[in-house]
Amino acid sequence: MIEASVIPVSIILGMAVLTYVTKAGGLWVLEQVELSDRAKSGLEALPGGIIIAILAPELLQGGPPEWAAAAVVLVVVRRTDSILLSLGTGIFTVLVLRRAVVIL
Repeated sequence: MIEASVIPVSIILGMAVLTYVTKAGGLWVLEQVELSDRAKSGLEALPGGIIIAILAPELLQGGPPEWAAAAVVLVVVRRTDSILLSLGTGIFTVLVLRRAVVIL
């Protein structure tokens, strides 16, 4: 049986509680404030902007497998309007293409 030390487990549980409180608190604050249409649009676009900010540098340094996967992601997101599905498809595509390049 694996024994867990009290301190690390307490820290992890504390971080989980703080993460939940932070998110719930933020959602509660947003419910209390009247947002303009422009602010609502900005908040809706934020997840996509964060994903692009994380992936763009990797794409710029990538080769053909990464660029092909990016093209697949664009097609999937345009057809399904699902960021999660398109990212999953992109990850799968880049892994398959990288494996194909190694085999060749």
